[in-house]
Amino acid sequence: MDSLSVFREIQQKNHFVFKRFFEDTYESLVQYADSYLFQKSASEDIVQEVFIYLWENAPKMTIRTSFDSYLFTMVRNRCLNHLKSIKITDEAKVLDIQHLVNTEYELDVFSEEDQLVIHGQALKAVEMLPSRMQRIVRMKYIENYKYMDIAEELGISVNTVKTQLKRAKHKITQQLIGVIVVLLAK
Repeated sequence: MDSLSVFREIQQKNHFVFKRFFEDTYESLVQYADSYLFQKSASEDIVQEVFIYLWENAPKMTIRTSFDSYLFTMVRNRCLNHLKSIKITDEAKVLDIQHLVNTEYELDVFSEEDQLVIHGQALKAVEMLPSRMQRIVRMKYIENYKYMDIAEELGISVNTVKTQLKRAKHKITQQLIGVIVVLLAK
C-alpha cells in the first residue's frame, strides 16, 4: 500500500492501518527527531505527538506531496519548536544544511523531498564522525559553545577545536557531494 493510500485509510479512521503505519515508521521518525534533539525521550515524545495530531486531524488535512515527507517535515518542525522553547538557538545554522555544507550547489533547486534526503544524509554523516569530533560539532553547532569553551571543557587547545571542525566539515561535504550529484542527475 502506497503512502497516500495509507493516509486515506487513516483519514477514514482505520485503526488497523494506523497501528501498522505507526509500527512501521515510529523508529525511523524517532531517529530523525533524535538527530535534532540528541535526547531519546524528547524525540519519542515529539514523534508520539505527531502521531496523535495525525490521528486527530487527518480528516481535515490535505497532503499534496509524499505522506512520508509530510511526516518528516512535521517532526522536524516540532523538533525546531522544541529547541526554541528550551532556548537552544541555531545561530550557526547547523540545522540548515545549506550553511553546514559549503558547496557550489544552491539547495533551493532541489525539491522539498530531495532536500530532506540531503539533510538526512548530512545528519548520518555527522553520526559517522569519530566520537570526539562528533562531540565538538554538537557542542559548537547545537549547544552554541564558543571555541574557547569547547577547548576548556574537553581539555584541548582552541586550534584543535578549529581543526576538528574543519575536518568534520570536509568529511560531511565529501559524503554529501555524491548524494547531490545523484540528485542533480535525476
